Amino acid sequence: MQAVIMAGGFGTRLKPLTNNAPKPMIHIANKPMMEHVVNLLKTYGINDLIVLLYVQPELIKNYFKDGADFGVKIEYVLAEEDYGTAGAVKNVENIIKDDDFVVISADIITDINLSRPIDFHISRKSDATIVLTRVENPLSFGIVITDSEGRITKFLEKPTWSEVFSDTINTGIYILNKSALKMIPEKSEFDFSKDLFPLLLKENKNLLGHISSGYWKDVGTLSEYRQSQLEIIAGKIDLNIEGEYISGKNIKIGAKSIIDISCDVEDSIFGKDVRILQNCKIKNCVIGDNCTVGESTQISGSVIGKGSKIGSNCDIQEAVLGYKTA
Repeated sequence: MQAVIMAGGFGTRLKPLTNNAPKPMIHIANKPMMEHVVNLLKTYGINDLIVLLYVQPELIKNYFKDGADFGVKIEYVLAEEDYGTAGAVKNVENIIKDDDFVVISADIITDINLSRPIDFHISRKSDATIVLTRVENPLSFGIVITDSEGRITKFLEKPTWSEVFSDTINTGIYILNKSALKMIPEKSEFDFSKDLFPLLLKENKNLLGHISSGYWKDVGTLSEYRQSQLEIIAGKIDLNIEGEYISGKNIKIGAKSIIDISCDVEDSIFGKDVRILQNCKIKNCVIGDNCTVGESTQISGSVIGKGSKIGSNCDIQEAVLGYKTA
């Protein structure tokens, strides 16, 4: 099965992190968000990927190249215009080989078991299946109701509290049959949630929802960016984090990193080539590759971008520092 990865996001709400990199390349636990998505797809045997690019495409292409280093095959398509989410997928219809395929955003963090909604979609001969999850606050998402058979009966994009009728939301992960693409006009702006899915519902097509368990987060704001990494440290998501694990301290230490023996560190992830000098206290943090932290500095609940140089005797709490902060 193929997957189409939507990697064209601007990431406006993640500025200044996205001033110099597209949103899919912003690091979560010291890897680009899109790398976590690629690894998820590979876990479920989805190795043939089409990546849709728009913003700063060369940064993504130069990192992933043809995908071989990541165990996948990648074909890139640069959008000629902004055709919306569904319109962008319609634009690559000619290189989608399979009758059924996955569409997934490059800027989500999840460990949802994809085999379950895929099997559900195929067994039910669905035209389109939306992978759903439950959240406490659905206001920023499309909310969905399904009947006992999994057929979608109602949905609303980004409701107000007075409009909320469900805590079940659209994750931005879809399994589509190519028949659904016939409903999308050529070279026109067309959105999945606002246009295609309402049209499928109106035309009484087989539009299904699969409620999935597991961790899922749309990393859309700096607050969500920091929170997602604290949740990774807490073990709320199953991600492959590189480095040596020290269980008593719940820390991961990347290759060639040195933490002075006098330091008090716990519940943190350290990237590669990190230097933590004497008498530092670090808790609930992600420290990026090639960072240096000066002596007697305290950092808690924070994300420190790669290449940053933190001085001595600093006190940093619940902060997000961009790349090469000094």
